[in-house]
Parts: sequence; structure tokens; C-alpha cells
Amino acid sequence: MSTATLPRYRTLAFGVTRGLRRDTPDGTTYLQAEQPLPPFPHRLTDRLLHWAEVAPQRSFMARRERRADGSTGDWQHLSYAEALDAARCIGQALLDRGLNAERPVLIVSENDLEHAQLALGCLYAGIPWAPASPAYSLVSQDFEKLRHIVRTLTPGLVFASDAPRYERALLATVGEDVEIVTTTGTVPGRATTSFAALRATAPTPAVDAAMQATGPDTIAKFLFTSGSTKLPKGVINTHRMWCANQQQIVASIPVLADPDQPPVLVDWLPWNHTFGGNHNVGLTLFNGGTLYIDDGKPTPALMAETLRNLREIAPTVYFNVPTGFEAIANAMKTDAGLRRNLLSRVRLFFYAGAALAQPVWDTLHQVQEAEIGERIVMGTGLGMTESGPFGLYITSPEVRSGDLGLPTPGLELKLVPLQGKTEVRYRGPNITPGYWRNPEATAESFDDEGFFCTGDAVAWIDPDNHHRGLRFDGRIAEDFKLATGTFVSVGPLRGRIIAAGAPFVQDAVITGLNRNEVGALLFPTAAVRTLAGLPADAPLAEVLAHPAVRAHFQQVLDDLAAQATGSANRVARLLLLAEPPSIDRGEVTDKGSINQRAVLQHRAALVEALYDGSAPNILQPR
Repeated sequence: MSTATLPRYRTLAFGVTRGLRRDTPDGTTYLQAEQPLPPFPHRLTDRLLHWAEVAPQRSFMARRERRADGSTGDWQHLSYAEALDAARCIGQALLDRGLNAERPVLIVSENDLEHAQLALGCLYAGIPWAPASPAYSLVSQDFEKLRHIVRTLTPGLVFASDAPRYERALLATVGEDVEIVTTTGTVPGRATTSFAALRATAPTPAVDAAMQATGPDTIAKFLFTSGSTKLPKGVINTHRMWCANQQQIVASIPVLADPDQPPVLVDWLPWNHTFGGNHNVGLTLFNGGTLYIDDGKPTPALMAETLRNLREIAPTVYFNVPTGFEAIANAMKTDAGLRRNLLSRVRLFFYAGAALAQPVWDTLHQVQEAEIGERIVMGTGLGMTESGPFGLYITSPEVRSGDLGLPTPGLELKLVPLQGKTEVRYRGPNITPGYWRNPEATAESFDDEGFFCTGDAVAWIDPDNHHRGLRFDGRIAEDFKLATGTFVSVGPLRGRIIAAGAPFVQDAVITGLNRNEVGALLFPTAAVRTLAGLPADAPLAEVLAHPAVRAHFQQVLDDLAAQATGSANRVARLLLLAEPPSIDRGEVTDKGSINQRAVLQHRAALVEALYDGSAPNILQPR
């Protein structure tokens, strides 16, 4: 491609563009960034103290006022000075209760300003906290995952924002010897402390001494894995891990540390996940930015709130999951106000959590070029809860779906041939020391050189130029062989199906273990209803059986078959699922990520019916 035809991007510097590679005789490769990791703070609290001193009135966080009738009002702001004051007061209240790592704080409710202040109080006092998925309380019917988290942590205090919404889960899982704190309401039959009472505690020199006693090895928080195939594991997050990872993020994405434009985020990502709670809250605090809490979500019911916020608040960097970017891309086609405000000063879009379909990526770039005459870089990479989460990041604007880039400074990768693929393993200061009260899982997760075994498979973007970095090649545990012995690479095939079915496919689960043919179970998006033209309240099963819907997916399947190169990537049978994925069964996280193994385990009878022909509405290539 000539220089004249290269697309134009809004200026963005890339911190890592070259890697150091070392190959060994046994086929193992070691890869790291060419530059070292700069020094980083001993504790994240140091950044709170810094910004409270140099920019005390700057907003650290903001959230729209929530009225009693459920409506929302103006933005309520929490400045850095107020955040530090809250941290000292609440930290003192937690010290007064004798809380510690053995009796930490558990937060079960959503992102809000009280949640943020309580977390800062824990951070300041050196008392770990753990945010649990609100879905474990509000969506789950058996509360088993929440009950497991309570058993694992043995918390001394549990916080929920709204007592009436959370009382059923709290009464079912939290013992009477554990203090319950709420922002509004009380839990029937239980002594309930108000958040206001914690906030009103007068700090003493003891809380400042407790903060000074924290250091790199102090546990800051516990983040629980999604528990897709097993019960959630509590990932230990130390100050070293969090601070190192924040310095790594800045080293890879220098725009975040621009002193003339501190980062501004509009963000819904849940704080019980590492993407929202560690990556986004962390980079806001580390770099003196402002995070506007978005009460929207990429679902039909809540996406309008996200779009409303983005019409009003112009982010400098914007993070989301693929389903969110898909909804935004479609909305920007006709919403001039959204295009104008969202694109006014944003320097970077960034997605994680699943593959972003190339058609969505292309639509975003088309809208950007039409509105502002240039593209916004779509950043992405690879990481996990156990890596802080930031691990790999792209090295240039010219990126395709699936590209990951090079490791961030200070993180060493070990690329190990395994089961016909290449597993990527991590070693560095941002890697967790292990799982809380689970030494067996900890021991199983590290190899004999101390590298964390991720289970993620990668391949070179360009085998002849390692400086371009790596691309995603699926999950080792998801791949399987057909009865013929042919190896099926699940990740790339899922990506092709989602791209071919966009915008009507939420995710695809690949079938075919020990069978002769590859099949697929498809979870449709809400947009599939537009194909049928049925009433809005029509059952989804009726929608999926509609001739127009079947005709559309028949064409998708035929197109995929025409592009297939063999039995390993030819989808020979397809089934649209009317039953949504279950969070109780671990089939989906509250970010919307589907777990292949859990779906196959819990829908084994449906897979059998797909192959014996007894399932209704099976589609096969013509």
C-alpha cells in the first residue's frame, strides 16, 4: 500500500514498538519490550495524596443524582480533596472495627460514589476489600457464587448500596456476626449501619499511620474470577501489582499521562471486573483524571443511558466491550449530537473482553472519517485478572481484529508450544502472587520458571517480523479434535461466525468434540427481532423460527461454508438459541462474555439433539 492511500489517524503515540526475542532449542520463545519499566509508586494511595495536593478541586469521579422516583438529575462530583477526606474518615471507621485481610470488606453492589469512597477507605487503611458481581445478588436464584465468596473471604463488613434490593441475598449468605452497611434502607431483622455513619467518623493519627505502614506487598483488594467452569477464585491484588500495572499502561499508552489533558472517562464497566475496577479506576487515579460513572450498559434497556451520557460528556479515552462499540457504531450513523461530542476530543478507543467483529470496526472508522476527517485508533491487547490486567498492547494504528501487539515494559512473555498451539505465559511485577486461601490453584497456575500459565493461545502477526507482535489464537482448553482427528481451533472460528452474523449474533459456541462435523450454537442479539417483523413481545423462540430469520441465517451459514477450507472450519449445522445464557450456571459473566465450556456442559442434551437431528430449526449449508 502506498503512503498516499494509508488512512489518516488522530495523532497518538505508541510507547512500545519493538520487542526483544529469544528462542531456545526446545521451541520456547521469550519476548519482552525493548525498553525497561520506569519506577512506580510503592502504593496506589500515594497517587491519591499527590492529586489531592496538586489538584484538590478537580473531580475524581462523578455520577448522576438518583432521585427517589428512579429518575436522574445533574452530575454529583467527588473532588480529589473530598476523596482523600473520605478515605481517611472511612479508613478510621474500618480500623475501629478491627478489620484486616482475615476479615476484609465485601462490596456486593454496583458502581457508585459510595462504593468508590469505601474502596478508598480500605486502600488508605490497608484493609483489603473485594467487590462481588451484583448479578450474584440480583440475578442469581441460588446465591451459590455469592455464598462461596463469603465463605472464602470471611468478611467482617458487607456493603450494599440499597438495602431493599439486596436484602434477600444478604439474609441468605451473610451471617449475623457480620456488620451490614447500606447507603439507603435497612435489612429486616438485622442491625444495619448507614454509610453516612462511616463517612462521619473522625480520623485520628492512627489511620495515617496505617496508610504509611502499607507497602508493595500489602494486599489492596481481592478480585474474583468469573467462575465460568468452577467456583470463582479470589485473585490477590497487591499494591506492587496494581502500581506496576498502572505504570505499564502509561508506558504503553503515553497519552494517558498528558499533563495538559488528564484522562476523562465515561465508563459503565463493573468494578468487580479487573477491566473496570483495576484498569479504568486505576488509570483515573494514577493520572489525576476524572471518571464519569455511566449507569448505562450495552443492553437494549440501558444503552440509551450510555448514549445520553456520551452526548453530554466528551471522553478523552473511551473503553468498552465489543457489544457496546457495536451499539455506538450503529447509533452514530444517525445521531449527529453523539458523533459531534464523542469524537470531539477522544484520542483512543479501546476494547477488551471478547473479539470485536471487523464489520463493527470498519463502521466506526467510516463514521469517524465522515465526521472528523480522520480515524480514532482502536486500541486492544491481552490481559487477565491475574495480570492486573494489562499485558499486551498494539504497536501501531494499523490493527486488525485479533491483533494483540507486544508485551508492556516489565512483563516477560514465555511462548510455549502446547497441544498444537502456542500458549502465552506471564512473569513480571504486575502478576498476582496467587489465589486467596487456595494454595492448590496457585501452585497449578505457575510453571517451574515462575511464569503464570494463562491458557491463552497466540500466534505471530508476521512470523518474519516479531516487532509487529502477536495475535490471539483462541483458548487452549476450548480447542478440540473431530472424530477424524482433525484439530478445530475454536477462537478464530468463533470470530468468523460473529463477524459473518453481525449485528445479529451475540456469540457462538462451537461443537464437534469426537464427532465428524463442526456445529455451532448461536446466541442472537436483540436486533434479530427486526428481521422477523413480529410484535415486540413475541417470544424469542417464535422470532427465531420465523422464515425471514431462518433465511438470513441460512445465507450466513452458506457464506461461511463457501469460505471454508476444510472440515475444521466448515460449520455443518447451526442452531439458534432462544434461552439466554445463565449466570448461575457460569455460562456468561455480567460483562456479557460467553464461556464455551460451561455452555457445552450445561446444554449437552441440546448438543446431542443438534447432531441426531431431533432439535427444531436446525440449519445446514445448502
